[in-house]
Amino acid sequence: MIKPMTRMLALAVVFGFAAGTSPSAQEKAPAPVTPLKVQVVVSRSQGEKKISSLPYTLSINAGAAPTTANLRMGTKIPLMMIAGQPKEADGKALPQIGPVQYQDVGTNIDCIASTLDDGRFRVQITVDDSSVYPEETEKSGASSGHPSFRSFRLSNGLILKDGQTGQLAAATDKLTGETVRVDVTLTVIK
Repeated sequence: MIKPMTRMLALAVVFGFAAGTSPSAQEKAPAPVTPLKVQVVVSRSQGEKKISSLPYTLSINAGAAPTTANLRMGTKIPLMMIAGQPKEADGKALPQIGPVQYQDVGTNIDCIASTLDDGRFRVQITVDDSSVYPEETEKSGASSGHPSFRSFRLSNGLILKDGQTGQLAAATDKLTGETVRVDVTLTVIK
């Protein structure tokens, strides 16, 4: 027969509690979470002349395990779909009427952040940006009167400290010669 004291000690060992400790003392403290502000600036320039600079700001809570923030901003552009130019019996062209499809344009940003040692943070950014080419590009014969769409997609990571800025990428559009730059600034929210 097992004595009552021995039975309690056996139960404590089976359930993982050392003698003299309670279940709450055995639980792990949650990993610290650091709130961050991540600013992503997508800028376009033609040579030395800056054409546009669009800032996007995401808030994210970084911890030991990576966390995610997403931003979706855009619109749908209607496009008339035409199979051929219809004509009347006398040979005159009829107005073009056809089904409409919509093309998404805008900016999508995905951000993943996690903490490292010494106050550093790993920030992984994916930028997917699309837009309609400007009219002057269309007039140059690039699209013959129909809208043309450009796209830019980037996925890269940086290791940053509080207040630090890093450039994710710079790329030049083959058609227009515009250079697209993506800069990221990280700020710890206090």
